[in-house]
Amino acid sequence: MSGGRLYYVMGPSGAGKDSVLSWVREHGIPQGVLCAHRYITRPAHAGGENHVALSDAEFESRALRGLFALTWQAHGLHYGIGREIEHWLHRGADVLVNGSRDAYEQARERFPALQPVLITASREAIAARLAARGRESAADIAARLARSDAYEAPQDALVIHNDGSLAEAGAALLDAIWQRSHSADSPIRSKKQH
Repeated sequence: MSGGRLYYVMGPSGAGKDSVLSWVREHGIPQGVLCAHRYITRPAHAGGENHVALSDAEFESRALRGLFALTWQAHGLHYGIGREIEHWLHRGADVLVNGSRDAYEQARERFPALQPVLITASREAIAARLAARGRESAADIAARLARSDAYEAPQDALVIHNDGSLAEAGAALLDAIWQRSHSADSPIRSKKQH
């Protein structure tokens, strides 16, 4: 059985990364695409993505036992991707993880054959979405936009623009995954994840 490929999905706040991943989670099963849940030290009812809520103590206990394939910290929270993704990849599933731009190098070191994915949108769309959330001040939004402007995506990143409908962005991502999974000369299927 050929192995699957890990797709490490990143994107600035306001680009709609979580929404695109939710759409793919719902529509990607027929194509063998799985979206990994993140383990986060954030309450389950906090809103946002469908994650597995852990206390700090639970997270540390799992980390000490080597139960995470990837971990990082951001905004005072701990994030983890479970080692179940290794089994999924071995069994031929293409796996999407909701990653962090700051943890990308760690992920690339752990999974050298991963495919980086950048979900992005126009500066205007990002600014409007951040303002609509009502969680950041104008100065905070300006800082997020500046960080997004300064970010340089990996050269081999698959870039998905989320300026239109969610279905368009989600379908573009699934189509790109399908193209890579089925190209005759693709190295994806010949490399086994470790």
